[in-house]
Amino acid sequence: MAEDATDSIAARGPRHVAIIMDGNGRWATMRGRPRLFGHHAGARRVREIVESCPEYGVKYLTVFAFSTENWKRTQAEVAGLMNLFRGYIRREARALLANNVRVRFIGDRVRLDEKLIALMDELEAMTEGCSGTNLTVALNYGGRDEVARATQRLAEDVARGRLRPEEVNEETLPRYLDTWVLPDPDLVIRTSGEARISNFLLWQSAYAEYEFVDTLWPDFTRAEFGRLLHSYSRRDRRFGAVRTAAGGAAAR
Repeated sequence: MAEDATDSIAARGPRHVAIIMDGNGRWATMRGRPRLFGHHAGARRVREIVESCPEYGVKYLTVFAFSTENWKRTQAEVAGLMNLFRGYIRREARALLANNVRVRFIGDRVRLDEKLIALMDELEAMTEGCSGTNLTVALNYGGRDEVARATQRLAEDVARGRLRPEEVNEETLPRYLDTWVLPDPDLVIRTSGEARISNFLLWQSAYAEYEFVDTLWPDFTRAEFGRLLHSYSRRDRRFGAVRTAAGGAAAR
């Protein structure tokens, strides 16, 4: 990508990008390989995109690794994915630390096995002091499930007198979400040609820009990532206002 385009992305591009990494299974099937072969290829692609974030000024990257609905897949595929996640953490931990990447996991950990949870906790603790890219991995995550769990915690605080009912609003609820320490995503990308959000960051993405691309996730390159970020940098984001003749924003 041209240097001026990269500069434009760094200046006006998204600070938080969320990605629905779709198409691993189809990518493998097209090559006559098992679906897990595609998932392993997709995991390798994550590293390339994470490493490109500093170049483009992306401070926060959130990736959708496994949804609450993915348990409906075959037992063999689910077991293979869980092994992949454990292996990914073990294999990538040192590289993430060396690249100053802070890692967080969001989602409900109740159904995950103890060994995987221990690895997740260890990686979060290991990278806690990193100040570069913030990588958030959504694992056993669903937007509706997240809001339901957040509402339960909020209701408990109301019942215990820590929060008054009249204080419950769109400012207080996000404090109970899994993403409470993160800014909302500016851009959500979905690969593989599907044009739906699949229960991903429902609350947080209310004002995000969206890009739906045909590329299957294992083929999604740093260059394509840069093109999408450049496209975002040229958008006029008004958040419900209209542009005035003077160039400012006025309420609609």
